[in-house]
Amino acid sequence: MAHAEGQHAAAAGQHAPAAAGEHHVEGQQHPLGIYFKIWGLLFVLSTLSYLVDYFHFQGYLRWTLIVVFMHMLWERLAMVYAILLPPLLLMVLLWIGAGEADYTFFTRNTFFGPAAAAPPPAKHP
Repeated sequence: MAHAEGQHAAAAGQHAPAAAGEHHVEGQQHPLGIYFKIWGLLFVLSTLSYLVDYFHFQGYLRWTLIVVFMHMLWERLAMVYAILLPPLLLMVLLWIGAGEADYTFFTRNTFFGPAAAAPPPAKHP
């Protein structure tokens, strides 16, 4: 039974006490290769970001490169909403305001325009 309890404790991440002369170093070693790959990827993405401005890319290509460089595709949904939702909401409100302005302009022209201000032509018998 003690053997099974020892396996269970090791599987749960609990460590047995170290012997008197042993030093136990905790932590995780990361291979350096992963850092070099990430640095290389960041260098490539940074270069693409600068080239977007240098060559004056416009339209969907520019915004696709910006979104990829900002890592928006791999962010948590809450972060994406926090970054993209306020400008999107502002655009929707501007669109609604522009539609209301067009309606107001149309209504003013209909009721207060030059055709409305002119008296109707007089009918002679």
